[in-house]
Amino acid sequence: MKHSSPDVNNIFTGKIDFTATALNFFNYQYAENSVYRQWCDVTKTDNVQTLQQIAYLPISFFKTHAVKTGEYEPQIAFSSSGTTQTINSNHFVRDVSVYEESFIKAFELFYGDIKDWCIIGLLPAYLERKGSSLVYMVDKLIGLSGNPLSGFYLDEFGKLAEVLKQTESNGQKVLLIGVTFALLDFAEQFPMPLKHTTIMETGGMKGRRRELTRQEVHGLLHKGLGVSAIHSEYGMTELLSQAYSKVEGRFVCPPWMKILVRDEEDPFLVKTSGRGIINVIDLANHDSCCFIATDDVGIVYEDGSFEVWGRLDNSDIRGCSLLVV
Repeated sequence: MKHSSPDVNNIFTGKIDFTATALNFFNYQYAENSVYRQWCDVTKTDNVQTLQQIAYLPISFFKTHAVKTGEYEPQIAFSSSGTTQTINSNHFVRDVSVYEESFIKAFELFYGDIKDWCIIGLLPAYLERKGSSLVYMVDKLIGLSGNPLSGFYLDEFGKLAEVLKQTESNGQKVLLIGVTFALLDFAEQFPMPLKHTTIMETGGMKGRRRELTRQEVHGLLHKGLGVSAIHSEYGMTELLSQAYSKVEGRFVCPPWMKILVRDEEDPFLVKTSGRGIINVIDLANHDSCCFIATDDVGIVYEDGSFEVWGRLDNSDIRGCSLLVV
């Protein structure tokens, strides 16, 4: 029997009962998502009353299965970056406007009106392939900013430096969002003091430079670009929402996203705070799967904020993770 879809119109308003909504989505996805239902059955997940009792789908399933709730032709399919040794994840999105609403509302929540910003994307490794959800998001933000200086820069560091000199002289707020290796290369080749520019790293050396700890990366960017803080974005192909960090790697979720942790020895022991492996509830994923068991290791604090320390040793290396001491 077909299970009717829950009302999703209020997800992004911040006026929902998160737990009640998540449990409603669990019942819906159990009924309408065959991949997720099989996982729940294998793990003997039933009589779910709390977020900790929910079965969290291993993120690797996005590499091997079409994770879809209901039957639909996706408007777009996002894919992860990878190498010849890895299998890419695919996220089949029924309605891309849901993704757009998620990242636009989250940006406004953390950074205010997009039209106040000049958005610059320094994402060479992502621009060089198809299917990047990050490129899709930044491209949309560039358009919404309405600023003629907003745009992508592949390897045009000299041109980027001139643009930043102009925005700095005008006092224009800039969000420079970039893959880590490109930000480091730019900071080394064109060091300059940036007072009106927010630097946001998305992680990733992509084999271009040796791996560095987050402290090392942020230290080099502080030194080269003179900013007081380095912001970060926590997102992935398998999620339609992002968390943001404004203070040295401590991420905060939008109201429709929540992070929990599972025990490394017992993956079915899930807690709302503490150290462990990160589980994500993303209510924007109502057409795929809202409940994801990632391979990221970290800590969740009592207030719901969290840090990411790295990845499990036996998992594929994903470009957006940074190791910390």
